[in-house]
Amino acid sequence: MPPRQGRQAARVAAGILLSRLTGLVRQRVFARYLGLSDAADVVAQAFRIPNLLQNLFGEGVLSASFIPVYARLLGDGKEEDANRVAGAVAGLLGLVVSAVVVLGIATTPLVVTVLAPGFAGAKRELTITLVRILFPATGLLVFSAWCLGVLNSHRRFFLSYVAPVVWNAAIITAVLVDRRTTVERMAVIIAWGAVAGSLLQVLVQLPTVRLLVKGLRVTLGRGSAEVATVVRNFWPALIGRGVNQISAYVDGIIATLLGTGAAMGVANAATLYTLPASIFGMSISAAELPEMSSATGTETERHAVLRSRLESGLHRIAFFIVPCAVAFVVLGQVIAGAIFQSGRFTAADSRYVWGILAGSAIGLLASTSSRLSSSTFYALGDTRTPLRYAVIRVTLTTVLGYL
Repeated sequence: MPPRQGRQAARVAAGILLSRLTGLVRQRVFARYLGLSDAADVVAQAFRIPNLLQNLFGEGVLSASFIPVYARLLGDGKEEDANRVAGAVAGLLGLVVSAVVVLGIATTPLVVTVLAPGFAGAKRELTITLVRILFPATGLLVFSAWCLGVLNSHRRFFLSYVAPVVWNAAIITAVLVDRRTTVERMAVIIAWGAVAGSLLQVLVQLPTVRLLVKGLRVTLGRGSAEVATVVRNFWPALIGRGVNQISAYVDGIIATLLGTGAAMGVANAATLYTLPASIFGMSISAAELPEMSSATGTETERHAVLRSRLESGLHRIAFFIVPCAVAFVVLGQVIAGAIFQSGRFTAADSRYVWGILAGSAIGLLASTSSRLSSSTFYALGDTRTPLRYAVIRVTLTTVLGYL
């Protein structure tokens, strides 16, 4: 592995590790003060619902559409054109996301009915309250993903991936300040902490982004061929990302029908099994995408570079992910107990999370490797092939999950 390639992946991994560790602390705080209660289920599902917006418009879609175009312009020395593209993408995102956030707040009861059909009475009303609070926060996190796209294209990996630390810290602080309140009031406090954290996450990245994108002007990019390319690639990537999200949301919908504790149990298990996927899979994929996108030469030469990077990256992912998957299956109860078992979270809850974690570990290598494979297609400007495979994957997982 080239030294530069290793350093870039290491920076991503370091940033992700810090953010995921604070995420584990956040989930432990939730477990201690909420356990697997109705309020805990509400927090888990309320965070899941508006996060769909972040996942659709955020890092995944921007990685497929914005970063390849922006990084290629930087690689060709066209810094002024790259800055115009960055400003136009910021403007278009602001327009679309603002409309979606307003619509989401207005239709929150309908959204909750669709994505949390098992919640009724006070549990449903609390979910509606939290989702309405969280929708603006999610809009802010989309702009954090835009900052990530700019920073990654300039190989400033650490800051973009360590920024979520302040989001987690704001939520943890909000809980600890008023930890003696009722679990229902604490759920609302958690939501407002997430709003504050979302704003802080954007603010810690903006100064560096402004230095990198000199003379940033937010526009709609009319008449720009490069912006047209971003928009053209955006919609297939948006659909593909949306399809990939369906399986996770099907899990959440089913969990709301399974009684108290199921939604938060799924969320706790997801926090654990996404940790190695994020540290090793995301770090390698994020570091490779701008390198793949800025590769120059003939088509044959570019393809040779991409094949070499893909093969090397898949080997590195497997080296780390396989032992993690085995550990989740064999030692899942010990891991869940060590991290979450405190206060309201009992030994029986640890066994419950272990069952979910062991099942998720089976597909951990495949799902982690697919991120790098998708990045390779994105570097080639192909957002449709990952979409086709995403449709197949989600169809299978939805049917099996239902059964």
